Amino acid sequence: MANRWGIPKNLENQIRERDKDCVYCRSKFTEAEISKRSAVSWEHIINDASIITEDNIALCCRGCNASKGQKNLSIWLATKYCKERNITQDSVAPIIKKAIDSGQ
Repeated sequence: MANRWGIPKNLENQIRERDKDCVYCRSKFTEAEISKRSAVSWEHIINDASIITEDNIALCCRGCNASKGQKNLSIWLATKYCKERNITQDSVAPIIKKAIDSGQ
């Protein structure tokens, strides 16, 4: 059975085990009632919702997810948002580094 984003339960569990904090800014997640910006959200690393694999699905904070939107990783990493938060290709989680290394 899949969640409301079409992510199968076994993959969802795998991602939740891997991504304990935001894959971009590395901040700890909070409950939405505490801060919507730092609450957890599902992210398609490559902006294609049909790619539902462990290499394309990640957990990030809502702030990073909203900022990235539909941007390509390399373009997003050069934005003011990332610069202000010291988010670089060296500071992101291994799953994001893997996507960058593969040309995403």
